Amino acid sequence: MNQRSANLLSLRPEIPNTKITPYMSKDEQFQNGTLRPILKFQNPLLIEVFKNYIIKHKNAFYELSIQKRLDYIENAIQKDIKFRNALKGMVIGQFTVEEYMTYIQNSSALNKRMMNMVVERLKDQVQAFEPSILV
Repeated sequence: MNQRSANLLSLRPEIPNTKITPYMSKDEQFQNGTLRPILKFQNPLLIEVFKNYIIKHKNAFYELSIQKRLDYIENAIQKDIKFRNALKGMVIGQFTVEEYMTYIQNSSALNKRMMNMVVERLKDQVQAFEPSILV
C-alpha cells in the first residue's frame, strides 16, 4: 500500500455497526467498507455544499414545506447532473487506487448506491439547512 492510500484510510472514521461478510455482494461490501466511511468523513463538506446549492438557487428551498424540502434534496441530486457529478467527485477523490480499481468495474451500480446514500444523509440532516438566526 502506498503512502496516499495509507493516509486516506487513516483519516476515515470507523463505523462499528457496519458489517462486511463474505455472503454480501461485492457492491454491498464496497458500500459498507468504502462508501459509508467516506460519506461520514465528508459529511461536513456535503452539508456546506448543499447550503451553497440552496443559495445559488435563490433560496427557494426555504419557502418549502418539510416534505417538499426532502423532495427538493432528492431532485437536486438526481436531476442536476452537474451538481451530482461534483458530489461524486468529492467521494471518488477519497478512494485509494485499489478502491478506484474496484469502483470502475461496476461504476454505474456503485454511483447509484453512492448518490442514494448522499440523498438519505442530507435528508436525515435537513435541519442543518435552516438559516441561522442571529439573536
